[in-house]
Amino acid sequence: MFGRKKRRAADEDELDELVGRDGSDDDPAADPDDTEDEDSGDDAESEDELDEWRRLDASRDWREEGPFDLSEVDLDADDVERMDFDALILTPFDGMQLQLQVNQQTQQLQALLVVSGQSVMELSLFAAPAGRDMRADVRDEMIANARKAGGKATLTEGPFGTEVRRVVPITTQQGQHGYHVSRTWFAQGPRWLLRGVLMGEAGLAEGLKGSTELLYELFANTVVRRGDRPKVPGELIPMTMPPEVANRASGASAGTR
Repeated sequence: MFGRKKRRAADEDELDELVGRDGSDDDPAADPDDTEDEDSGDDAESEDELDEWRRLDASRDWREEGPFDLSEVDLDADDVERMDFDALILTPFDGMQLQLQVNQQTQQLQALLVVSGQSVMELSLFAAPAGRDMRADVRDEMIANARKAGGKATLTEGPFGTEVRRVVPITTQQGQHGYHVSRTWFAQGPRWLLRGVLMGEAGLAEGLKGSTELLYELFANTVVRRGDRPKVPGELIPMTMPPEVANRASGASAGTR
């Protein structure tokens, strides 16, 4: 696999700031005006639960084995054939299929659907702040959306830190009722947040069993080329489909998010 570049001291400092190891007030959930009173027991318990997952994310460098920023690796150190989507660079595995999610209005490639047997992982990339971990914010929004839709969401320890597992009721076009089950991985690097949503068998699996292991390897080996253009945190970073990769894609699916 590609060669790893040694992180500069400045990068280590940025990582410390990113995960909040210095105890700063950058945590978006922290409100300096909050006071504790006799009626705040439930709120305090909820905050303690949330802090547990923030502490897990801050407990180690979950990106030590990837995903990587382009500045952290040397892609010329090997002769592995990769798939370059500009913002994301993937290392494919045997039997992998690829579908593309394109915004019909903008015609931008906004997500990659990696298929392995009966498992699917949706890969998408977002802008992130340079000095603050935004994973907790995104998780809170996902949990709120799941509950609003009548479903539920739980947090657990995953291979990249806190993992979100969701079960949301759905109704098909034929009027059949069912559930959409998924698990979501996050990796935050220098001004970017990579999200992987696992569905199908991988969404139901525990740990890295079966085809989930292949999707884990692909996610971990993903290289991010964010670019230097200023972006609002949370803004989707579109990808580019090169002609040579288009011939290898098994199909394309267009849709808006």
